[in-house]
Amino acid sequence: MRQFITLIIILAAFGFHSTVNADQTVNITGRLFDESHNPLSNVKITLNGKTVRSNEQGHFVMPLIKSAVKDDIYQLSFVKKDYFSNIQTFSHYELFSLQTKKRHGVIADMTLVAKKEKRVMLAFGGDVMMDRRYYKPYFGDSILIHPETRLEDSKKIVEHIKPYMSIADYAAVNLETQIADKKPGDRAPKSVTFYSRPEILDALSWAGIDYVSLGNNHTYDYLEPGMESTVAFLQQSQLGFSGAGMNEKQALKAHREIIKNTKFSMLGYVGWEGRSEPTQTATHQHGGAAYGSMKNILNSVGQEVAEDRVTIVQYHGSQEYANSPTGVTEQRLKSALDKGAALAIAHHPHVTQGLELYDNKLIAYSMGNFIFDQNFSATQHSFILYVWLDEGKFHRAEIVPLYVKGYKPTPATGVNRYTVMKRLTELSKVRNTHIRQSGGHGVITPITASVTVKSINTEVTKNKYVQKAGEQYKLTFAQGSKIASLYHLPWHQQLSEVLLDNEQVKYRLGKNLINGSDFESYPTFDSPERGLFFDRSLMTLNNDGASGNRSIALALNKQQATTFGVKSFWRVYSASRPMTIKANYKIKNAVKLSYYWQGRKSRQKLFDAFKNSPKHLIKTVELTGKDKWQSVEVDFNSPRIGYKSYRIMVEVELLNGSTTQLAIDDFAVIEWHSAFTNSSKPPFFTLDSRQPAYLGFSEVMKTDNSNSKGVVITK
Repeated sequence: MRQFITLIIILAAFGFHSTVNADQTVNITGRLFDESHNPLSNVKITLNGKTVRSNEQGHFVMPLIKSAVKDDIYQLSFVKKDYFSNIQTFSHYELFSLQTKKRHGVIADMTLVAKKEKRVMLAFGGDVMMDRRYYKPYFGDSILIHPETRLEDSKKIVEHIKPYMSIADYAAVNLETQIADKKPGDRAPKSVTFYSRPEILDALSWAGIDYVSLGNNHTYDYLEPGMESTVAFLQQSQLGFSGAGMNEKQALKAHREIIKNTKFSMLGYVGWEGRSEPTQTATHQHGGAAYGSMKNILNSVGQEVAEDRVTIVQYHGSQEYANSPTGVTEQRLKSALDKGAALAIAHHPHVTQGLELYDNKLIAYSMGNFIFDQNFSATQHSFILYVWLDEGKFHRAEIVPLYVKGYKPTPATGVNRYTVMKRLTELSKVRNTHIRQSGGHGVITPITASVTVKSINTEVTKNKYVQKAGEQYKLTFAQGSKIASLYHLPWHQQLSEVLLDNEQVKYRLGKNLINGSDFESYPTFDSPERGLFFDRSLMTLNNDGASGNRSIALALNKQQATTFGVKSFWRVYSASRPMTIKANYKIKNAVKLSYYWQGRKSRQKLFDAFKNSPKHLIKTVELTGKDKWQSVEVDFNSPRIGYKSYRIMVEVELLNGSTTQLAIDDFAVIEWHSAFTNSSKPPFFTLDSRQPAYLGFSEVMKTDNSNSKGVVITK
C-alpha cells in the first residue's frame, strides 16, 4: 500500500471565522538561507517600521498588533550586508486563516542572493500605458487620473510596485503607448490607439524604472507627430529607451548602459510590420517601431555582442490571450540567444505565458500586463521578473506575482498569488523549466546548479525533482455542495491523486473566471475591485465570511430588485464548456435569485452588447431566510457559437419583508476543464486542467467527508 507523509489541512472550511482579535499580538515566522541552503543570520527584517533580525539558524519571529496593519496586508523587507534586498507581501488571510495556531503565520523558506563584483540584478515588467479608463472609466468607477493632479495620480498608480522595482540595479518595462500632452493628430488606421500624458514617464522613473522598450504595435499610433512627441519627451526624461525611432536606423539602435562595470545593450522589436500604410515599423521614409524580422534581430544582436556587450532582447509578438508563444516568436527569441544575446523578454499577449531555460539562458514568453486598463479577468494576473546575471551569464531568476487590481499593479496575495504562480509553474514545466518556492515568490536556477534543498516531502538536486512522498489534504464541503476549493494547496506542487471511498462518485477539474470573488483582498492597496458590478449605494463590506474574513452585503427592499454579477464580457472565451456558478449567501428573509448569461456577438460593439443583448435565463433559485450561510451551485454550458464573449449576472428579488441585507461570499464562475472521472489519477489532458482551483463532484458531498478522503499533492 502506498505510504504518505500526511498533513491534514481543511480547505475552504465553510463557516470559518478568524480567531485573531484585532488587538492581539500575532507572530509572522520564517527562515532565511543563502543559495547553498546555509542559514542566514542577522538579516534585518522590517514590517511597518518594526525591525527584527534572524538568528543563527536563519529563523525570525516578527510580532505585531494586528489592528496596526492596514487592510490586513503584511509587506516585509529583508536586508543583509553583501546580499541583494528582497521584498515579500502577504495577506493576513493566507498566513493565518489555515494555521492550526491562528496567531502564528508561517512564511515558506526564503533564499537571499549574495552580491558579487559584477553580478547584476535586473527587473522586468510587462505592458504599460495610462490612457483610456484611467481618465474616463466605465460603469461609474472612480477616476484614477485627474487632469489637474496628473503627476500625483500617476505616482499613486505605481506606488505599490515602487519597493519592488527600486531594489534592482536596473529595471525595464514595455511602454505600449505614445507620449503627448494632448492628442497628437490623426490616428493610424486601426481600431485601438493609445497616447499617455508625459507624467507617466516621471511616475515610472519615481517607481525605480530605468528603461522602456518601444518595440511594440502602439508606438506609432499617431504616426509621425506622435512619434516625434514620444521621442522628445523621452529624451527629456530620466528613462533610457530603444525599439523605435524616426527612421529604421534609429529604431534598430540599441540603448547602451554601464551597470556595475559591465557593458549592457538593450534592444526592442515588434514582430510584424502591420497591414496599413504607413507601416507601424520604421523605414527609411518614416518612423515607427523596430521590425523584429529574423534578419534585423540577428544583425542588431550580432553588432552588440561583437563589441562584448551583454545584450538584452525585448520582443513584442505572438497572439493575444494565448497560453503559448507562436512558432515565429519562439524561433526568433531562440535565434537571438544563439547569436549571443543573454536574455529574452517578450510581451503582447496581455496574459502570462511560461518561462524557458534554453541553453541555460532565460526566455520569458509573455510578461502580461503591468500597468494597463483591461477590465476582463484573464489580463489582470502578471508578474515582475528579477534576473541575476554574472557577466552576462544567467545565475538566477525570481518571480514576483502581481495582480493588476483596479488597473493598478499590486503584489498578488491569497487566491491571486495561487492563480499567477500555478499558471506560470505549469506553463513552464511543459518546457522542462521548473519553478521552486522562495517565500511567496518563485525561483528558477540554472540546470547545472548543484544546490540541494531538502524539505518534508521532496528533494531538489540539480534542478531535478525526486519524488519522496506525497502530502494528503482533506477536503470539506458546505451543506448541499458538490465543489471544493483548491486555492490553499501549495501552488508549486501538483495534484497527484484524488482519494474517494465511493467508486460511484466522480470528480472534475475547474478554474475560476472571476478575480477577487472571495472578497478577502477587496479593500487592499487603496484600489477596489472593478471586476464585479452592483449598486455601490447598496453595498457594504463585512468583516466576516463563509470561508474567510470578508464578504459583501447588498441592501434589498421590497419595491425594487437589484442585480450583481460580472462587470465586463470575458475576452478569453471557451465555447461549449461545462460551467458552474457558485456562491454562498446569508439572508434573514426569503429571496429569489435569477441567474442569467448575456452574450456579445462576434462583430458586436461593446456598449451595444451591454445595452441591447438579451439576457438568457439559466435558472431561478429561492432561498429561505435562515440567517446562516447557504451554498448555491448552478450548472450551465457556455455559448457554443456566434459569440465573442459573455458575462454572468444574478437578479435578486426580495420575497417577504420590507428590507433586508443579502450577504455574498465566494462568488465564482467555474469553467470545467475535464470530464467527470473516478480515476484516482487526475486527468491532466490540457494546460488548463493542470491549473485547477476547484474540484467538482458528481453528487452532493457529505459534510463529514465520509465519501471523500481528500487529495494528494506531489512535486
